[in-house]
Amino acid sequence: MIGTVTLNLALDVTYRVDDLVVGGSHRVTGIRQRAGGKGVNVARVASTLGHQVLALGFVGGQTGEIVAEELFDAGLTALLTPIRGETRRTVTIVNGADGDATVFNEAGPEISADEWRAFHDRMPWGRLGVLACSGSLPPGLPADAYAEIAVRARHHDVLSVIDVGGDALMAAATAGAIVRSNAAELRAAVGELSVEEGARRLVTAGATAAVITDGARGMVAASNKGVWRAAPVEQVAGNPTGAGDACTAVVAAAVAESPEPDWAEVLKSAVAVSAAAVLTPVAGDIDVEAYRRWQPQVAVQSF
Repeated sequence: MIGTVTLNLALDVTYRVDDLVVGGSHRVTGIRQRAGGKGVNVARVASTLGHQVLALGFVGGQTGEIVAEELFDAGLTALLTPIRGETRRTVTIVNGADGDATVFNEAGPEISADEWRAFHDRMPWGRLGVLACSGSLPPGLPADAYAEIAVRARHHDVLSVIDVGGDALMAAATAGAIVRSNAAELRAAVGELSVEEGARRLVTAGATAAVITDGARGMVAASNKGVWRAAPVEQVAGNPTGAGDACTAVVAAAVAESPEPDWAEVLKSAVAVSAAAVLTPVAGDIDVEAYRRWQPQVAVQSF
């Protein structure tokens, strides 16, 4: 089973208006709400691709109840730790005039030390093949929270895939995780290196492997067996918001099937699924037909 950790779960609310004007009054022409957060996006993609998934995180208040219900309605099994605070909302305003989106992200509820301890106590380690962690940290949690999860996972012989940036990225690498980030987050952690050299640096620091998205240029993977780069088969236009989460889902699925996957093959699937995610309007969804068409066509270069 793939466990997906979203420490800062959210209820994503999207409003559509004809023409967004700052300071104006608007009639909402459409509304959509569903459970959100990067780990939830990972869970949705992994489930779409046929993998068994368990969503993990914190929920509180009425908003938390809505999030839990939506996960159930989406067919996602969840084990959620209750908290005293109210689960956050994110609000997106989509401008019908040009399609642009304006996003408001709440910080999230304060997590107490007891609630953090309860989250760890409830972790079903014996059911997990891999643990995928991603997204922002709510107030109250330590900056190295994901690295702490990685260390606990290794203690239970469970590999972790951690999508994070900056100092937290290096901490996760040192903890032995398979690390995920984009090129900008990578350079915030290792300095102005090429993506290939930066990925190598993470592996040298202790990461089991590193998979780095590099925008339209594709993706780089590194392990102690080498470094690989792959580019998408086609340049696609659309919503890139969930592309990195789709990549994390494929990486986690590969690790769940084998603790030492063929990273060149993983890269082919990751590049194809990321592009397939861009084709869909909502993060957490992929164009399955496009993914299956592109995956065998992705060319991988080794360094």
